[in-house]
Amino acid sequence: MDLSNLKPAKGSTQCRKRIGRGVGSGYGGHSATKGNKGQKSRSGASIPSWFEGGQMPLQRRVPKGGFKNPFRVEYRPINLSRLNEYIEAGRLDPSEEVTPKRLVEIGAVRKADLVKILGSGTLEQALKVTAHAFSASAKTKIEAAGGAATIL
Repeated sequence: MDLSNLKPAKGSTQCRKRIGRGVGSGYGGHSATKGNKGQKSRSGASIPSWFEGGQMPLQRRVPKGGFKNPFRVEYRPINLSRLNEYIEAGRLDPSEEVTPKRLVEIGAVRKADLVKILGSGTLEQALKVTAHAFSASAKTKIEAAGGAATIL
């Protein structure tokens, strides 16, 4: 036995249905297995799955909710506990000033993000932090640790 003798198991393969090939094909003849009349029996018929027969579509019937503020300012939040982790890992030096540019360099935020420092966690070392915004608790914790919080 070799590769030239191989063939599929009996009954495992079938010929595809060749519709629209006349009465002798065994598939309907005049209607080509598509039934009688109607949009789906015509040649080139393809109806999108969302089409509802001319009825007002669901996505237009359902009320739209909410409001998107075009003037929203979105900040990238960073917690004080995260700053502590960066210091412990050696990615951030406590003696240098923490700026958004420095946070981009260490991979804490993406480029061109507005940074807001949040007060979750504790700060063990005095840090000079410069950011676009601070939460009230973050500002008090930074100053309590002997650091300074400067808004850009």
